[in-house]
Amino acid sequence: MNQLGRYGEELAREYLEEQGLHILETNYHFHHAEVDIIAEEGELLVFCEIKTRSDNQFGAPEQAITPLKAQQIRKVAGAYLTTHHIRDRQCRFDVIGIMMTGRVARLNHLRNAFW
Repeated sequence: MNQLGRYGEELAREYLEEQGLHILETNYHFHHAEVDIIAEEGELLVFCEIKTRSDNQFGAPEQAITPLKAQQIRKVAGAYLTTHHIRDRQCRFDVIGIMMTGRVARLNHLRNAFW
């Protein structure tokens, strides 16, 4: 991961904690896929993908979540639930797009970004 991506993930962690979420895992891997942040919001499990960009040449950062990427995130989430013996718990899939303009970050938090 590049420096911009790491910085974006740190900003997203801080943001989520400020919103009252409890971070459980970061960069959780299953095979060749990962979920950037797994957090709790009350009893709800939140699987969050972070996309950080320095320009919009390829569109807004959150637009980088393709149907294939969403499917991979769901697969990793399923592995997390199985590995941790979690059943009957509601889950949500979020995306945080971060656009960096110089040293200024604009965060766009999409709750329930996909199913």
